[in-house]
Order: sequence, then C-alpha cells, then structure tokens
Amino acid sequence: MDLVDRIGIEYPVVQAGMSGGLATGALAGAVSAAGGLGTVGLLDPRQLRVEFDAARERANGRPIAANLLVPFTTRTQLDTILAAKVNVATLHGSFDAGLVARLREAGVCVLVTVGTVDGARRALNSGADGLVVQGIEAGGHLLGVEPALTTLEKVRDATGSRALLVAGGIADAADTRRALDAGAAAVVAGTRFLLTHESRAHDAYKQRLLDADRTLETMLFGIGWPMRHRVVPNAATDRWCRNDPRGPTAVVRLASWTRGLHRLPLRTANVLTAIQHPLIPFYGPGAPLTGMPERRVDSTALYAGETALRIHSVVPAAQAVADLAGLTT
Repeated sequence: MDLVDRIGIEYPVVQAGMSGGLATGALAGAVSAAGGLGTVGLLDPRQLRVEFDAARERANGRPIAANLLVPFTTRTQLDTILAAKVNVATLHGSFDAGLVARLREAGVCVLVTVGTVDGARRALNSGADGLVVQGIEAGGHLLGVEPALTTLEKVRDATGSRALLVAGGIADAADTRRALDAGAAAVVAGTRFLLTHESRAHDAYKQRLLDADRTLETMLFGIGWPMRHRVVPNAATDRWCRNDPRGPTAVVRLASWTRGLHRLPLRTANVLTAIQHPLIPFYGPGAPLTGMPERRVDSTALYAGETALRIHSVVPAAQAVADLAGLTT
C-alpha cells in the first residue's frame, strides 16, 4: 500500500499546515472534502480542538491532518491532537523521536519535513512513516537548501524511501505532474492554499502576494524561532534588509538568543514577539490574520513561496485542489 492509499485521500494533494491561525478548520475541512488532505495549523489547545471539530464537520468523513511545529508543541496540544483522532500529523522544525512514537502508537501516520539528506535519514531513523521534502522555493519556515526536485532525487537515492512528498514550487497541475513523475507520492502546497477564500490570512496580506514581483529569504522574523523564512517584501524588509536580505546582524544574533521563547505558552510568546517599533528591528514570526489592523501587513511576516509570482487569484479551496490535481483546464 502506498502512502496516498494509506492516508486515504482521493488526490495526491496536501495543504500545508500554516500555523498561527492561517489554516483553521474551514480551510482544512474544505480541502479534505474536495479530495485532498487538509491540515489544521498549530494553535492554543482550546482553539485547536474547536478547529479540529470544524474541520471534521466540513470534511464529510475524509481524513484530516495536524501540523506540529516541534519546538512549540506542548503535551496539552499533543493530547488534544490525539483526542481529535487526526489521521496524519506533519512535524516541522525539529526532530522528536518520543513525539513520533506517541503519535504512531495512536495510529497516526507521521510525516516529517526535511530539507537535506541528513535530515531525511534522521527522520526515518526516528520512525517517521514518510517525509515532506522541502525545497528552497517554499514559503514560511525554511529547511530546504536546494530546489525541491533536486532534493527529492537526492533523498530518494540515499534512503530508498518512496513515501516522499514534495513541498516548494507547487502552484498548478503541471508542477504536480513533474513532482509525481520525479517519484513523489504527493505534493504539498502552501501559498496556493493561503490564497483561498477559506484561508484566514488578512485580505491585504493576500493582495500583497498577488502583487508581488519577488520573494525574500530572511532571518528578520526569527525572534523566538531562529529559522530562515521566505516572505514577500514589505516595509519592514525594505527598511532592514537593504544591505543584507537576512536582516541586521544584531537581529540574527538576537534571534539565536530567543530560542527559549518556545517554552512559553503560544499566546504569550506571540504577544512578546509582536512588540514592534519603527526604529527597532524586532519582529516576531506571526502573520497578519483576518480581523487584525491592516497596518500589520507592513510589520509582520508575509510568508509566501516563490509560487506567489505565478498565482494571480484568490479561489475557493476546492478549486485549488482541482487545479493542483489537474481536474480543471
């Protein structure tokens, strides 16, 4: 049985688990109902259960997934995920063999996001059922260091695994076909699903992506979680990344000193990393959501992959699934 059959999805299309409120039950449920795999992003435990219930209500009995940002995942969140009986969990940002074991004991299919061959070997050794192979084209929190299909080939040759999904550079059916032809079991799309009606990204955020002519790999938004991020430029990056796309040296160093913020409750960490001043390059990883002031689009991360340059409309999530699966022309 291949990975897609095991998960139980109709089409080899997975919605990336955009955390912090971008991917809630409305989006995940709509994707799953359309035959893909919808993913609820990490939230506070109480919100998380509400969104899983909402996803189940919309998914018409089809599988749903949870996205776990490993450095931020608490025992309470894990208990919530297990109680919700999700079908799949995708781990991102780190490795945790104990977390993988608990999920697998509960019958959850565990996918781990990797960006290198070494990371792939470590994830498989930790017990992962499959890998999300991320390319450097991807948006958000970057593990990828090379183009997605290049990394896919290297991981496949080094590990022999066929349970590989590809993330990065997936915008349409042609991208899906190339990934499947290269040996992927399925594709994972983030930006395409961010630009849907069901996504909770602020409308001004969505418009910035539609208008974008470039993306930027930076560390400017690494406070609390020092990873590289791919974003669409805004006033914050224009101000602080002119000389170095990573951001000021002081910010990169500060990010490395704030790793401990992930031990705080997610809500508290979000508040602390949202302290902003136009003269201080102190920016947290939270993205602007529906209901936030529009000015936030110039002071928070506008996560987007390079596919933002090829996507020109906001569509229903079901249409995005159909477009990626090659059901529309």
